[in-house]
Amino acid sequence: MKVPPEEYKAPDRAIAVATLGMTMRFGSFTALDNVSITVAAGSFHVLLGENGAGKSTLVKCMMGFYRPTAGQMMVEGREIEVADPRAAHDLGLGMVYQHFTLVPSLTAAENLVISRADVPARIDWARERKGLADFMARMPFSVPLDIPVGRLAAGEKQKLELLKQLYLGRRFLILDEPTSVLTPAEADELLGMVRGLTTSKQLTCLMISHKFREVTAFADEVSVLRRGEHVGGGKVSELSTADMAAMMIGEKELVRPAARLAVNGGTVLSVSGARAPDRSGLKTIEIADLKVKSGEIVGIAGISGNGQMELMEMLAGQRPLKEGEIRVKDMPFRATRGEARRFNIRYLPEEPLRNACAPKMTVAENIFFRDFDFAEGRPRFWLEGRRMKAEAAARVSEYKVKTAGLSAPIASLSGGNVQRAVLSRELNGEVDLLIIANPCFGLDFSAVAEIRARIVKARNEGAAVLLISEDLDEILELSDRILVMSEGGIVYETPASAANIGEIGKHMAGHH
Repeated sequence: MKVPPEEYKAPDRAIAVATLGMTMRFGSFTALDNVSITVAAGSFHVLLGENGAGKSTLVKCMMGFYRPTAGQMMVEGREIEVADPRAAHDLGLGMVYQHFTLVPSLTAAENLVISRADVPARIDWARERKGLADFMARMPFSVPLDIPVGRLAAGEKQKLELLKQLYLGRRFLILDEPTSVLTPAEADELLGMVRGLTTSKQLTCLMISHKFREVTAFADEVSVLRRGEHVGGGKVSELSTADMAAMMIGEKELVRPAARLAVNGGTVLSVSGARAPDRSGLKTIEIADLKVKSGEIVGIAGISGNGQMELMEMLAGQRPLKEGEIRVKDMPFRATRGEARRFNIRYLPEEPLRNACAPKMTVAENIFFRDFDFAEGRPRFWLEGRRMKAEAAARVSEYKVKTAGLSAPIASLSGGNVQRAVLSRELNGEVDLLIIANPCFGLDFSAVAEIRARIVKARNEGAAVLLISEDLDEILELSDRILVMSEGGIVYETPASAANIGEIGKHMAGHH
């Protein structure tokens, strides 16, 4: 019989951990500058900050992946040197990563047993199964132990990652954006379990997150890093999301999207009866009916791997259709460059450096790709370097692209600046259809705000926008209409104004 969470008593109590003056330099670059934070025993503490703020560097110092240039680590009030991850594990410190570290072909039981440092050369499975049964009986949640991990849902895999750390005796856990691969219901369930363990003082948790909803719903305290420095924090109950955002971005003013205009346009994109193989070649992506009108943003939600990227490739002409058709403005569309120019279609694919740029070519050349062989709407056969640089300079200035110069390789830019550069190219001129995939993945807070404002601006000016995103908050914020993809097809539709996050999450998880 399962023991209720409140009756479960861990053999060890939660531990308090602190950093004092933690500094990490890589050559002349200071990634972490004199950071002191305290995570109280039995608390759920969140680390916030934009990309490059030093969050990952700090936790890597705490876990022994890096040897800090200066500063101390305190565990239970004692100064400790963490020479390597094994030393961190010996102190009861563990980490659950954003991506799974389990062996997919092994069962949950096998994954747990082989994770131990003292696993015997020959495993007595009768004895191990009894030990695992005793362990699971004390846990406030469980996962199937005899199924290969590869067949578990994402939420169960992440629960197993958490169980593994508890099984190994960790009493202080660092969670690195653990919900990025989960549905909203799975994320709430996982974090609710962690919250229960911290409330009962069995565990201390430090979580890296960028989702304010998770912070306000589950965390006790927050610490904010900016440019490698600890700039503030406090009790979550005493801070608003605006307070936290202001600490994260400092003096910068966040770009606010314009109010949505009512634009009643005709259908620009329609997909009907479209079928194409998925990336594995074993399944079929089927889009029975998809329409996007002028002046609306249609958001496609779904957990990674349910056919969203194949849909993007079908629309971009990278994945041929076996059946069905794609029409733009009621004309057949095969995604040729000429058709894209004629119909004013623009793309912002996922990972633009890999999918929308020539990495070794310059910033100016990449920005000018769309127009290099046209002048005033007519084809031409020579490259005008002076005009190219002048136009690229204007777009770099307008879109605030930070670069060492127009002649720098575009691969030398940060992710947010590559995204801005591609947006400056794709949103230049008249845009009738904008097809976007995960436009803000991995970008910092201010870049996200600016890019989302640009997308809303295009919609207000009459563009039909198809937004494919694994970030449900982004879908809810930007969309006029929301579709859910699961198992290679569209399984649910709702107006954004009537969207129910539980219902959307249920369909994302495949419960139709």
